[in-house]
Amino acid sequence: MKLDPDTQIVLDLIKAAGRPPFYTLSVAEARILSAAGRAVMQPEPVEVGAVRDIACPGPLGPIGLRVYRPLGSAETDVLPALIYYHGGGWVVGDLETHDVACRRLANDTPCCVISVDYRLAPEHKFPAAVSDAAAAARWIIGNAASLAIDPARVAVGGDSAGGNLATVLALMARDGYLPPLAYQLLIYPAVDMAMQTVSSQRINDGYPLITSTMKWFIDHYLRGPEDAMDWRASPLRAVSLAGVAPAFVLTCAHDPLCDEGIAYARRLEAEDVRVTYLHVADQAHNYLAWGKYVRAADTLLNLMAALLRARFKELAQ
Repeated sequence: MKLDPDTQIVLDLIKAAGRPPFYTLSVAEARILSAAGRAVMQPEPVEVGAVRDIACPGPLGPIGLRVYRPLGSAETDVLPALIYYHGGGWVVGDLETHDVACRRLANDTPCCVISVDYRLAPEHKFPAAVSDAAAAARWIIGNAASLAIDPARVAVGGDSAGGNLATVLALMARDGYLPPLAYQLLIYPAVDMAMQTVSSQRINDGYPLITSTMKWFIDHYLRGPEDAMDWRASPLRAVSLAGVAPAFVLTCAHDPLCDEGIAYARRLEAEDVRVTYLHVADQAHNYLAWGKYVRAADTLLNLMAALLRARFKELAQ
């Protein structure tokens, strides 16, 4: 399982910079480090047709949203939409850390992308992020007319912790707790908090996300070990996945979350859910955010835009 040479360059840069692993830091220090890495690793953001920050009501106050509309679209054009939930272990990350990817997906699909600034742990433990994610999706679809989006063509997606939230919302939508969803875009998603897989234990050094860091995230996010058995934290443990929206699932070999993502994709297939599954043997967790150095990040964005475009076109017919 050799690494993409571009990704090896990133890992060498991180090592040379002496960047400490998150599990050795305070939450405040980890958030500062996460924000600083964005400028170093990501390409310049592309121009979009329009971008604005708004808010929707949430369980404990307003939830920040960032709305992107693609180049060439008018304010009145009714567009399909992707609701995006950022990664960061439910502890770090925000609207800024995932701005580059959201802009690209908006332009390349094209669609309206709405990024959600859900509450973070440990200040807000599980299930706060789930509650915010669901409240945002419900409000966005309920206000489709004012947002100029098509309520019948709304997808959810996210990377890592954001992929976790997207899977949970797809299950909620299947069960009628949310309006129906068109698609799930799951980028190296976290789907089982128990960390009992082989990959969750074997990635112990040399990568930004290793076993100890993942445990650090989970310990900050969950209220206690019993939460790991709750399907809203560990959607892989849901009794059934049948009937959820079609999905794209990406896994990487050099990632503690690899095996659980593979298991999730296989369960979707076994339970008759349409799934496009891609396993990348030469990549590490979070490579989508390293586009300044890793050319495969651009390929991934192109692929995801194409999949969204095809699904939205299918539903428009």
